[in-house]
Amino acid sequence: MFDPERFLVQLVVIIAASRAVGWVAARLGQPRVVGEITAGILLGPSLLGLLAPRLSAWLFPPATFPVLLAVSHLGLFFFMFLVGLHLDLGMLRASGRTALVTSPVSIVVPLGLGLAVAGRIRPRFAPEVSPVAFALFLGLALSVTAFPVLARILEERGLTRTRIGVVAIACAAVDDVSAWCLLAGVTAYVRAATGGASFVRTVVLLVAFAAIALTLLPPVLKRMVSRSPAASLPVAVVCLLGCAAVTEAIGVHALFGAFLAGIAMPRRDDLRQGLEVSLEAVTSVVLLPLFFASTGLRLDVGWLQGAAAWSAFGLILLAAVGGKLVGSMLAARATGMDWREAAGLGVLLNTRGLVELVILGAGLELGVLTPPVYTMMVLMALVTTAMATPLLQALALARR
Repeated sequence: MFDPERFLVQLVVIIAASRAVGWVAARLGQPRVVGEITAGILLGPSLLGLLAPRLSAWLFPPATFPVLLAVSHLGLFFFMFLVGLHLDLGMLRASGRTALVTSPVSIVVPLGLGLAVAGRIRPRFAPEVSPVAFALFLGLALSVTAFPVLARILEERGLTRTRIGVVAIACAAVDDVSAWCLLAGVTAYVRAATGGASFVRTVVLLVAFAAIALTLLPPVLKRMVSRSPAASLPVAVVCLLGCAAVTEAIGVHALFGAFLAGIAMPRRDDLRQGLEVSLEAVTSVVLLPLFFASTGLRLDVGWLQGAAAWSAFGLILLAAVGGKLVGSMLAARATGMDWREAAGLGVLLNTRGLVELVILGAGLELGVLTPPVYTMMVLMALVTTAMATPLLQALALARR
């Protein structure tokens, strides 16, 4: 049963912890999202549940978890809408040959390594999961780049207008689109394999809806917003929730619908800035910390006991860094970029952050990722994101 008083206490604790640990991370030169993810882990069974089990049981009883998860999903819908709203694939054309070569390599190589790693760890850590579904999801998770985190790092380090910054943003934009399209496909496959609608039917419906959303919806939205600019926020919210509901009904994750809604919005700077101000504040301060907390509540480092578990985590981390960082670096170098900038590009594309957690959460909900593998993947996302700033400083590509 929903307990309003306890829910409010949960909000206070989660938001306060998120801001406090995020502030510490920022003081250490890390992206704030590293601290926010860490705060979510600290509130879960990995620390609070271990040190104060009675307090943890009172503060986060299992009965309240569905409410936290539902509200946090609303934040994810807003987040995905904002990602789509800021997407500009024209940057890829403007960024030259390096981005055109590096971007597909930064997706395909970690995807391939993920498929290989999945075959090694599934028999022990996910024996009941479909081998194909598990491999596809693991490969997808390793191929992700966190576009918002990367953009923030570039801004904080004064690299936005540099060559490496332009190429990194272009590659990350393509990675984002590819990741959400792959997520849509993998979700459709998993649901079809577990008794949902057929995979072919789901893909056909998704393609049809995407075509409608990206061709017929933009002019309609443009007229609605131009007639009443003050109505842009409710129009945007109704649009993103409606698109999310349609893709969920089709058999694809609702996040993809919210992403399509963001792409379909009119490309006007004043509209984009207005929606960003309206949505990002409540999303980043209230809703996303709830998602980080729900991530931490589903993660327990205690799952990683024994040499086999830590070896599997090391293999995942090696594949993630080798596929994304090393693969991107070698591709950029092959196009003529010098070694230092090529390495910096690989470091930037290796950041995963919140985008990774969104995909991992979807995998856990679909039953494709088991709790031990989910824990390994979340820790991998945290490590690869935290690596970025120190490595950029070591390459003399970031301000101290």
